[in-house]
Amino acid sequence: MSVNRRFFVIGNWKMNVNQARIQEIVKRMKNSSLNPSTEVVVGCPSCYLSYARQQLPFHIGVAAQNCYKVSYGNVSGEISPAMIQDCGCDWVILGHPERRTIFCESDQFIREKVAHAQLAGMKVVACVCENLEDRQAQRTEEVLFAQMKALAGSISDWSRVVVAFEALWASGTGVLATPAEVQEVLSKLRLWLRENVSQQVANTTRIIYAGSVSSANCQELARLLDLDGFLVGSAALKQDIVDIINARGSQVTESQVSRLERVSHTMM
Repeated sequence: MSVNRRFFVIGNWKMNVNQARIQEIVKRMKNSSLNPSTEVVVGCPSCYLSYARQQLPFHIGVAAQNCYKVSYGNVSGEISPAMIQDCGCDWVILGHPERRTIFCESDQFIREKVAHAQLAGMKVVACVCENLEDRQAQRTEEVLFAQMKALAGSISDWSRVVVAFEALWASGTGVLATPAEVQEVLSKLRLWLRENVSQQVANTTRIIYAGSVSSANCQELARLLDLDGFLVGSAALKQDIVDIINARGSQVTESQVSRLERVSHTMM
């Protein structure tokens, strides 16, 4: 077997940009040498989706940071996949930890949004997360697997989905997750896919990590067997994003392939 999951980095600007700031970020990215083997997407506020799409090179994707579960209707303040596509964008972030915690979005609601986004032909960054209380209570698997179960029930085309795991206890807290901690969770998520969806989906679905990723730790994390990229927050607004995009080359080493084969055989 071969490992052919393309490295994926999405820089989520959140609510931290205006047109001038977008111009600065775009200029930085255009003037930098970015690894062409990395798929790059930016998460943009809905009011700037068209502007960002016009400013960025075509090979850099643009994602909405959220969307609603229907095409149109009397739902003030929301944006539909059809609107996102009308802005020239084909990615959307759903289930982001901030949507889950600040806006109390349930697994079921996120599931409905993912299902509609897939039906509309969108590509989805589907997020799962654990907080400090979950980790301290050793509920990581219980919490994440429940979120994965909800997501899986809404996904009709896994080739158009990237799964993003965020350790909330390591996001903007000053506490960094160790590579071993990150790999442990990512491997569990991939095993869940293998046991509950299919071997093929487990082998081909990209699983990325969020949690205070920066220039300082991206290269070490990028070497992890089950990590396929990053969902980046504050570092996406800085020079760090260039280093993160370039954190790993295009080739997976033979030793990594061998290790993945061994893991696959033991799970069959």
